[in-house]
Amino acid sequence: MVEVAGITGVDVLTHPALGGVPHRFLGRRGGVSEGVLAGLNVGWGSEDDPAATAENRRRATEAVLPGGRLVCAYQIHSPDVVTVTEPWPESDRPKADALVTRLPGVVLGILTADCAPVLFHDAKAGVIGAAHAGWKGAFGGVTDNTITAMEALGASRADIAAVVGPCIAQKSYEVDAAFEDRFLAADPANARFFRAGKAGHAWFDLEGYVAARLHAAGVGTVAMLGEDTYSQPDRFYSFRRATHRGEPDYGREISLIALPQNRTA
Repeated sequence: MVEVAGITGVDVLTHPALGGVPHRFLGRRGGVSEGVLAGLNVGWGSEDDPAATAENRRRATEAVLPGGRLVCAYQIHSPDVVTVTEPWPESDRPKADALVTRLPGVVLGILTADCAPVLFHDAKAGVIGAAHAGWKGAFGGVTDNTITAMEALGASRADIAAVVGPCIAQKSYEVDAAFEDRFLAADPANARFFRAGKAGHAWFDLEGYVAARLHAAGVGTVAMLGEDTYSQPDRFYSFRRATHRGEPDYGREISLIALPQNRTA
């Protein structure tokens, strides 16, 4: 993992597994939002000043691919994937939780606030992807579907590199027995992603579960950043932390990946 600070005033995380393709896992530093949303809030769903959100999204895009066109989905915690063949306006975002493309100049963006962002790259095929993997989407197969959509564009899962970005860590993610039972009913081996807690509760390893799904799908290279969104309030937004603190709103960070315009096939 490499941390780079100061690109357009934004702090970012990158990972060498993605092979040099423009990508960034952004936190909350470097933006213009104020109050409980202070920083680089990019979520239209928050009660932020729209002008601040727009400026933050501009800064995020410039930190990855200056002049690129940011493309996001209307995320609904689904396993659904959209193939981007041309950019769409923000007002026409499709409801989905993953995006794939081989189109240069497009910046795929995934918003999170504890859920796991996953960025994908097949350097040989020139195909990228980005997925929003909360527990529901991950359990439903959003990463598997992203891989399949990339294959439809010419990618090979053995050549795909995938990196799981900042998300809520197991030490911060307490769940109830019904949550755990759902995963165990699907596969008893999922017990390895739970650590016993107080009576009727456990601690869930979302990052580990998402990485395991990627490995099981045959992805050639899988990496994790190991950054906990919940326990680092100065670096990341967190829905669960905001809820526990009784805050009236919460911000969203963004993870992005793009193919440069000058890429040759």
